[in-house]
Amino acid sequence: MRETSVALSLTFFAFVMTVIWGRPFIRLLKFLKVGKIIREEGPDSHLEKLGTPTMGGLMIVAPVLLITVLLNAATLLGFDIIGQSVTVPLAVLISFGLLGMVDDWEGIRGSRKGLGMRARTKFLIQMAFGVATAFTLKYIIDVPEFFWPGSPEAFDLGNWYIPIATVIIVGFSNAVNFTDGLDGLAGLISATAFAVYGCIAILQNQFFLARFSFTIVGAMFGFLWFNVHPAELFMGDTGSLAIGASLATIALMTGQWLVLPIIAIIPVSEVISVVLQILYFRITKGSRLFRMSPIHHHFELLGWSETQVVQRFWLVSLMAGMIGIAIIFME
Repeated sequence: MRETSVALSLTFFAFVMTVIWGRPFIRLLKFLKVGKIIREEGPDSHLEKLGTPTMGGLMIVAPVLLITVLLNAATLLGFDIIGQSVTVPLAVLISFGLLGMVDDWEGIRGSRKGLGMRARTKFLIQMAFGVATAFTLKYIIDVPEFFWPGSPEAFDLGNWYIPIATVIIVGFSNAVNFTDGLDGLAGLISATAFAVYGCIAILQNQFFLARFSFTIVGAMFGFLWFNVHPAELFMGDTGSLAIGASLATIALMTGQWLVLPIIAIIPVSEVISVVLQILYFRITKGSRLFRMSPIHHHFELLGWSETQVVQRFWLVSLMAGMIGIAIIFME
């Protein structure tokens, strides 16, 4: 009970901190003219979002970094609040956030305005970060590599762990990036997934990891204060890449990554919809499987309002999270 109370307290603290500095941060972004450029092939209804400040992921990363650093400093004074193990997901959050920030800046004010970084360059950097993280998890932190649902014993994946972990980290970094297309969608879906893995970490007695997870949840709730429809601020790649990679890292640290595609069913569905759309387009030489991909745009073009898409996708995410926990701890 004490650990749950501490985790929820950190959620509230991160939320308050993010909300307090949110308004000045938005004014700063407007002053710097860091406004979203809407892609031409997107739904026409999104044109009204043109110029809305982006790079809002900094609003999430900064409070999490500050709180984690302060809590680690507190351990030097004898307070057992947070552990060194959280430095890995924190490093992932920062590194992928910096990559996303460069991508956002290139797309807004850089030489590739409207495009961002070259896809190949960004992917190679993501792969390098992913390999480094996977290596650290296996050989330095020595996390449980894999739990089969319902089994109390962890399995050793040997040499397969590095490529598997790398694919999971890079894959979910991009999956959340695809999900970030509607006001509040990526934030709500990701916050739910982090809360689920925070609960899993508590049940595994990984209390420091749980506290870190719920700190991110609080910061994301604070971001959502300004990101719900109509959004005053967009997450951008600064947030989506960092959040997706951090979620994957936390899942890997629990060893319960097999159910991650269920718990994060919406980001997975977004990626699958894009892949299927491309394959179908090439096979049929021009026909489309969905009206538009990622799939949240398909439902928009079917007549769902933006708010309906976000709320219904979130309900699916909540149900998927509960199913994920049930699968993990089934006997």
